[in-house]
Amino acid sequence: MLKYVLIGGGLAFAAAVQPGPLQAYLFARVAAIGWKRTLPAALSPFLSDPPIAVLALFVLGRLSPAMQSALRAAGGVLLLYLAGRTLRQWRRSPLRSPSRTGKVPRTLFEAALVNVVNPNPYLGWTLVLGPVVVTAWRQAPSAGVAVVAAFYATMMIMLAVLILAFGTSRLLGPRLQHVLLGASGAVLAGLGVYQLVIGVRYFAGG
Repeated sequence: MLKYVLIGGGLAFAAAVQPGPLQAYLFARVAAIGWKRTLPAALSPFLSDPPIAVLALFVLGRLSPAMQSALRAAGGVLLLYLAGRTLRQWRRSPLRSPSRTGKVPRTLFEAALVNVVNPNPYLGWTLVLGPVVVTAWRQAPSAGVAVVAAFYATMMIMLAVLILAFGTSRLLGPRLQHVLLGASGAVLAGLGVYQLVIGVRYFAGG
């Protein structure tokens, strides 16, 4: 049992600390509205991943490359939208008080949506976490549950730590807040372009 808890926690730690669309989005929201209002977004995997897990275990392993590419392109479009909104806020009112902008429910929903259209959770469940859960479940159902529980507990804790870490930078002053907001918008835009290019390249024959 302890072995599977360590495996689940280790996989979550590695996934949480690697740069990706969700981390970039959380960084953008902290810079825009503050860490307190962004902190509930640490729960986003709990909202987004159950259907992802079901799809990955029963459907996504059979998806064609075209469908995977379409998913990447959709993720790119979403990230570009979020980048545009962040950069508009950066230009319009970079020093706005966090109490006047952003809503926790919308931030939590958008963070979950970033995960839904991000190929990484699908690929992770299909190629890494899914096989571990199946193997553990065959040994004992409690072991399979332990893998999933350890994974998501660790994931949400690590995302909360990252949000708090991003938030400490925000306390250093409004000028740095302005720089961070612009930088986070640029990062979201870069990730969006990358995913869109990767997705479209398949259909262009590249």
